[in-house]
Amino acid sequence: MLLRPNERTALFIDGASLHHAARNLGFEVDFRSLRGLFERETLFQRAFYYAAMPETDDYSPLKPLTDWLAYNGYHLVIKSAREFTDPSGRRRMKGNMDVELTVDLLEQAGRLDHAVIISGDSDLRRAVEAAQSRGTRVTVISSIRTTPPMIGDDLRRQADQFVDLSEIAPRFTRRPSEARPRQQQAPVRHPADLNSDEMND
Repeated sequence: MLLRPNERTALFIDGASLHHAARNLGFEVDFRSLRGLFERETLFQRAFYYAAMPETDDYSPLKPLTDWLAYNGYHLVIKSAREFTDPSGRRRMKGNMDVELTVDLLEQAGRLDHAVIISGDSDLRRAVEAAQSRGTRVTVISSIRTTPPMIGDDLRRQADQFVDLSEIAPRFTRRPSEARPRQQQAPVRHPADLNSDEMND
């Protein structure tokens, strides 16, 4: 991934997309290392994390992660996920964060040299094009090595640079079996594991 120390850089993370890509590749994300990578190698501005939370009073397994992120330098953008029952009677959750990510990307684009988007959703292609028209270089991180690929062709072609998550995973991910100090651990369990196959369909 091409990072430049003189570029004002921001990170835009579609939480569900990153979660599913990392899970498919057999990694867990170390969010401390992820933020540290950009802090060390760029003029880092901000890290946005987008997540849809279930509309329920029940405990959400996403809450420990979002609490940790909020206390460790991430700007959280949260909205309620919609719950529905599919034709087979299974409980599902749906929460698309494209609009929220697009709004923040375009608001920040004039103040950034480089936007790094962790998502594979082709619906973001037009937002990427608009940010590029404002002079912002855009890198998209997702994966074509999962089955099926996590990134749409339209988004991959539009980006100035596409980086497969598997290629840079050692810089900010760990194998689930790796031992690590408890104080360094950021919970990564996602409600999509419990309620749906894909949160951002």
